[in-house]
Amino acid sequence: MPASVLIVGPASWNTLVVLDRLPEPVPHMQFAEETWETVGGTSAGKALSLTALGRATTLYAQAGDDEQGDRLRDALRAAGVNVRWADGVTERHLNLMTRGGERVSLYLAAPRATAGALDDAVRAAMTAADVVVLDLGAESERLLPLARAVGTPIWVDVHDYDGEAEFHRPFLAAADAVFCNADRLDDPVAFLRRCIAAGSRLAVCTLGADGALAIDEDGTEHRVAAVPVEVTDTNGAGDAFFAGVLDARLSGAGVADALAAGAASASVVLRTRHLHPLLDAVRPLSP
Repeated sequence: MPASVLIVGPASWNTLVVLDRLPEPVPHMQFAEETWETVGGTSAGKALSLTALGRATTLYAQAGDDEQGDRLRDALRAAGVNVRWADGVTERHLNLMTRGGERVSLYLAAPRATAGALDDAVRAAMTAADVVVLDLGAESERLLPLARAVGTPIWVDVHDYDGEAEFHRPFLAAADAVFCNADRLDDPVAFLRRCIAAGSRLAVCTLGADGALAIDEDGTEHRVAAVPVEVTDTNGAGDAFFAGVLDARLSGAGVADALAAGAASASVVLRTRHLHPLLDAVRPLSP
């Protein structure tokens, strides 16, 4: 049976605003160059890319009984993503962006951890999966002990971790594979080597237009260049890279080939202003 993935984490409904520059921290007025609404959330991004790659994937996420929650559920259903929804607040972001890829994400609403009503179903899904992806969030943090007890390999994405924040540490301690970006790391290679020394079998850092680097369980360093592409929007590129690497590794690829698959997957997402081209024709997304 083909390997499958369970992803636990955020799916959100986002408003995206393109500006000529990020706002300065003083009272002022700016005009948006463009604005639209669409699906967001790091776990939704990974699920969309894995689904497009043909990998059997289930997303476990939260959404509320409201207009944004309905639009989020409808969009992911139309895109073909298999989702097990838990009750909660619909996560919403306001993303302020520039054409150069700079971004400030404002969280308008974020769900809290559930009381565990679906834990039996989640445990069964974790047991059946070949990899469990635990993305940063309150519900994922609550489910960390369950995931570790089940024993399925755990992949985590700590995004712009600074190497010090307490919230990320339980995720890092549980991880068989760690992904991050270099935005707040002074020495990405040193951080990746610490992850391997702590027990992870793969540690990967994305470097934006400079590609990505990885350290495998033997301590070997690997690098991959970004695929040249005309960038429409950078949202979701890191999640698509993660998905490409994971899909390739589940298919038996070595680290170097998996990184190349991740770069190719990210290039697909960079061409769309949604998290994935699967959403390009989906309504009710904003035009």
